[in-house]
Amino acid sequence: MPTVILHVQNEDPVMGEIEEMPSPSDLLLIVKNPRKRDGKDLHYLDASVQIVIWPVARINFIEIFPAGEDEEIISHVRD
Repeated sequence: MPTVILHVQNEDPVMGEIEEMPSPSDLLLIVKNPRKRDGKDLHYLDASVQIVIWPVARINFIEIFPAGEDEEIISHVRD
């Protein structure tokens, strides 16, 4: 499951995981475990939310991390 950073219009970037890469015809993007880049909860989502569906029209661009780098991405977060 690839880890991505979504750059949503007028919002801070959102990190999460997606099941598969979006195709050019997709209108929605399903993101699991949405969070800020530093691992904190998003202020506009309930803390128990695990899946969010964003309309692709609101996304400026998507950064996709190569497989195997997931541990490096979130390892700097303090418990």
